[in-house]
Amino acid sequence: MADQQNVDESPISPVQRRDSLEKHLQQRPDPQDLKDRHILLDTNAAPALQSAALELERQKATDSLKKGLEKRPDREELVERNILPDSTAAPALQGQQKDLEKHMRADSLNEKIANRPKPDELIKEGILEDRIDFGLLANEDPTKE
Repeated sequence: MADQQNVDESPISPVQRRDSLEKHLQQRPDPQDLKDRHILLDTNAAPALQSAALELERQKATDSLKKGLEKRPDREELVERNILPDSTAAPALQGQQKDLEKHMRADSLNEKIANRPKPDELIKEGILEDRIDFGLLANEDPTKE
């Protein structure tokens, strides 16, 4: 109701109306701009058929997506093919989980290397011979040169 009190209801002359219309028509965007902004349909179909053509395009896209989803492999197959990680963690945490597993493996290997038996012990147990195939003596450390 308040908006009706502010409306100017005074009559305008036909000249003012024509000038106003002319001004708005000059500022009107061209059809290609309207098509680029998806306001006008970019089609050659008759206006009466444009909505049916648009619906047909949507239906084709829907059918294509449904076919793609039907052919989509299930999660177990993607895990088997190493496409998806075998994790129950949230996706945001999976990267951190992978890094943690990597560091845990590295720590485990470092611990095993630090605690491995010396060549002398292996010779005593009969696992190594007195001379290693590389031509080194058993009491020499192969890591030192």
